[in-house]
Amino acid sequence: MDDQVTFMEQLQQKTGPVVLFNQFNVEPDEAERLREVWADDAAFMKRQPGFISAQLHRGIAGSTTFMNVAVWESADALADAFRSPEFRERAARYPDSAVAAPHLFERLAVPGI
Repeated sequence: MDDQVTFMEQLQQKTGPVVLFNQFNVEPDEAERLREVWADDAAFMKRQPGFISAQLHRGIAGSTTFMNVAVWESADALADAFRSPEFRERAARYPDSAVAAPHLFERLAVPGI
């Protein structure tokens, strides 16, 4: 999502809590498979230390763009979950056409809003 900062660089930051926005694009005939695999991955992540919440969103009007929004206690906690051998095996189950674009954010306080 950001040409200046890679997701791997973000995972090395000592900060938290963080919000993961992970956009997935997939071919129409693989949309249901993406949803199924994501649901299984979310159940796995829910058991990992530092996980707070996750929700999958899908674009409307027949869109095959999905957005995963997950909250973690820290970038370290998310990195540990991503590095686990079990998660790496799970990642291989996503549809062949799936393209992911993950990025980490932290909440900002905006005065008056």
